[in-house]
Amino acid sequence: MSEPLLLLIAAAFLLAGFVKGVIGLGLPTVSMGLLAVTMQPSHALAIVIVPAIVTNIWQTFVGPYLRDIIRRLWPLMVGTVIGIWLNSGMLTGPYARYGTIVLGILLVIYAIIGLKKFSFSVPRSDEKWIGGIVGVMTGVVSAATGVQVIPSMPFMQAIGMEKDELVQALGVFFTVATLALAFNLTAAGLLTAATALPGAVAMVAAFTGMFIGQAVRSRLQPDVFRRWFLIAMILLGIYLTGSALYNTYRA
Repeated sequence: MSEPLLLLIAAAFLLAGFVKGVIGLGLPTVSMGLLAVTMQPSHALAIVIVPAIVTNIWQTFVGPYLRDIIRRLWPLMVGTVIGIWLNSGMLTGPYARYGTIVLGILLVIYAIIGLKKFSFSVPRSDEKWIGGIVGVMTGVVSAATGVQVIPSMPFMQAIGMEKDELVQALGVFFTVATLALAFNLTAAGLLTAATALPGAVAMVAAFTGMFIGQAVRSRLQPDVFRRWFLIAMILLGIYLTGSALYNTYRA
């Protein structure tokens, strides 16, 4: 792998880690979006997967809510694993080139939902069966794009978790989802020794960004930062979708 590409990977994960350090999420979303500019989503995901697993495991155990999170979200997590398995061929199949288009559209949807602050409410009595359906949908999308925030993120916000519990729940859910994706990548022959060096660069950059983000979190206004981050995601999503459609049309 060339040095300019390694520098791009380091810069992408430094920024993605910084975002995660400040607002508690966004590492796979930002890094996948930036890397997809220069490579297929399947190859980007092979680089993203290990840093995502490690940082999410760390986030999983920061907080006292783990048992309650598992009790409430197990249908969501099981559904996500099933959805990832059902759509596993999307990474290497004949429709793999459309993954960038889907990723760009999802980035725009995710950012608009965040900017508009749509409010949904799911009754406690219905959260398990709805969670299972949302999980399957999230898994199908995740298998094609590597992004797990749609529609899982709005669902977790809708079931009424407290702020600290939600942050820990995101870590638990993303850990399960990224582990399932790792099995897909291994089966497809994409997670190999060749990804070790870029993966190591990505992990170091991600943790560096996270520590910087956490250090400056108290000095920034997280809501302002989050708003500009979401606006940037809209622009990036539009660019990815437009360029992928243009390349598909030329092909």
